[in-house]
Amino acid sequence: MSPRTRLMASPAPGHGIGRTVRWLLHQEARALLTRLAGVKPFALQETMLPAAAITPAALVGIESVLLTERTKLLNRVHGFIRWLDGPGSTAPPDQLQRRFTLVRLNFNTVLSQFDLFSDVITQRSEQQTGVWLSGLDVFCADALSLQGAYFDAPNVICYLDRGPGAAIRRARTRLPGGAENPVAIVRVPRERMVGHGIASSVTHEVGHQAAALLDLVASLRPVIQARQRAAPPSESAAWGFWDRWISEIVADLWSVGKLGISSTLGLVGVVSLPSYFVFALHPEDPHPMPYLRVRLSCAIGRALYPHRQWRELARMWSALYPPTGLDESRRRVIEAMESTMPEFVALLVDHRPRSLRGRSLREIMPLAERRPERLIALDREWGQRLDRMRDQPPTLVFAVLGQARTRGSVSPESESELVGKLLTYWALRSTLELAGASAPSRVLPPALTPVPNGRPHRAAPMPVSV
Repeated sequence: MSPRTRLMASPAPGHGIGRTVRWLLHQEARALLTRLAGVKPFALQETMLPAAAITPAALVGIESVLLTERTKLLNRVHGFIRWLDGPGSTAPPDQLQRRFTLVRLNFNTVLSQFDLFSDVITQRSEQQTGVWLSGLDVFCADALSLQGAYFDAPNVICYLDRGPGAAIRRARTRLPGGAENPVAIVRVPRERMVGHGIASSVTHEVGHQAAALLDLVASLRPVIQARQRAAPPSESAAWGFWDRWISEIVADLWSVGKLGISSTLGLVGVVSLPSYFVFALHPEDPHPMPYLRVRLSCAIGRALYPHRQWRELARMWSALYPPTGLDESRRRVIEAMESTMPEFVALLVDHRPRSLRGRSLREIMPLAERRPERLIALDREWGQRLDRMRDQPPTLVFAVLGQARTRGSVSPESESELVGKLLTYWALRSTLELAGASAPSRVLPPALTPVPNGRPHRAAPMPVSV
């Protein structure tokens, strides 16, 4: 053992507090290097079925960011050790500690980045769950797609977590420490797996990514604020709320536009809470009051895909949560929002942001394919047969399933089994396509009508003629 190593390993009493501090921080810095060496690339430590894996492009993006940040941290730790052995040898203990603290904070930031992606990738090793998540990745790609090459869509990857609501960490935003996030990460609530409701939550989150790529919120806000300035005093506060909530509203618009009534039915499932929460009005909350949010979703659906089902669903929601017995303040807010809602919805769906090169938000939605009449016709044509559904756009499939629920042609049990099979098929197909092969038509049985336990479940329609 060299004299220097002996000194660092066991500083003798009497050498002074500064020497002892330098020994301690030297040991701590080397410990950081040891722990950092244990952070291995995901490609070397995670096992998963090929069909459950994230796309190679997404994995390369994640590994590249993490490798860059680990390299920066290694250089910083080694630089601290060199400084400690050189110019820092005469620095006072408090200065040594300040510099080391900054290094350790940087270390924790890199671990936070790793843990963020670890939650996403580790679940791909879970039986069945991993494959379903891969299928949801395919669904997200379709939900984000837009004809017209308006943006370069990033990869979207999903993972499950507790809680009733979904969330997204958008691509090209900043990770802890300042690195750019290479992929969009959607947190999916476990309680939504599996059924048509999962599509509503996921598409809403994807809508946030689309809104950022198209700069929709920044484009809409000046229009709403101008309308607020021109509004009579009785309506001014209502337009202020529309302005405050616009980010979440645009994501809801994206979801309704892609999924039709599936989106609103899924939203009802998320916000069906005790009345206190349904009518909660928090000044700084970017989410609309849940009662108004469902009513607005119905209004958007009626504007995009006119049909009496939207009015009936809105009436049902108000029957579930009658806005009676509220305090005067909230009652006035609801009345003002309801009175301005038709004008606001028209402003929203007909908005023409510069990013869409003259087209409105209404015009970029698949209007012809998502009309209730068309969805009903497809439901009858497909008959919940997997071989007729699996090669259709995933958002169209979920739109048909939601419409089928309203008319009682599919039960919740059969729908859940069918969605699981569809997610599995989409995961397998995308894996084979990425491997340079085409999925053979016999990969999945050609005619699968889900009948759990060998017996069909009764389906009940929403009590409205559709």
